[in-house]
Amino acid sequence: MQKILGYMRKAIQDYDLISNGDRVAVGVSGGKDSLVLLRGLQWLKRFIGIDYDLVCITLDPKFEGKTGDYSAIERMCAELEIEYHLVPTRIGEIVFDVRKEKHPCSLCAKMRRGALHESTVQFGCNKLALGHHFDDAVETFLMNLFIEGRIGCFAPKSYLSKRDITLIRPLALAPEKEVRRAARELELDIVKSKCPADGHTRREDMKNFIAEQNRLNQGFAERVFGAMKRANIDGWGVESK
Repeated sequence: MQKILGYMRKAIQDYDLISNGDRVAVGVSGGKDSLVLLRGLQWLKRFIGIDYDLVCITLDPKFEGKTGDYSAIERMCAELEIEYHLVPTRIGEIVFDVRKEKHPCSLCAKMRRGALHESTVQFGCNKLALGHHFDDAVETFLMNLFIEGRIGCFAPKSYLSKRDITLIRPLALAPEKEVRRAARELELDIVKSKCPADGHTRREDMKNFIAEQNRLNQGFAERVFGAMKRANIDGWGVESK
């Protein structure tokens, strides 16, 4: 976990992600990324020298019309003394039953973003922390390039004027393998995704492609990320403070 804290601290400082007095909502699905993010932000409060509060928000998509079991997240928040909110939604029903999307991830992600943004405002937070890591950034950049034919990625920090909130990604510099290792070390109680499309998505295909390129050309992902930084794609190349 020490490596994760190092990556998080660097991202927070380089991109000016958190300031004194911030009330930070953390979107926690129950997967390894969001759980490590929550635990990391809670630990960093002790020594990073920034005074901020945390609020954990979990969206329940209700896949197949069933209420999810997020009691493990609730227990963790109780142990860490973090405010917790479970927000029920109709995302699963709309995406899979009503719209019957052939490629459901795009609509699902859009609806989840909207619900998270709304909940962030509802619970009095000015920032929303998401669990995207280094591998997610490289995957997103290459998916935009190969699938949509455009140069772009999500940003480490972005302000949403309509909601007056700021999205931050404190894990953005952390490789997924380190996030996975931290989750094992902490023995986190992972909430298994009930999404019908889990493991059968374009992102999973891109993940496999990058893994193969890394095998054939060692350092492939790092070179792609380096190019993103040198070109300052979506704010990755310069400090925003």
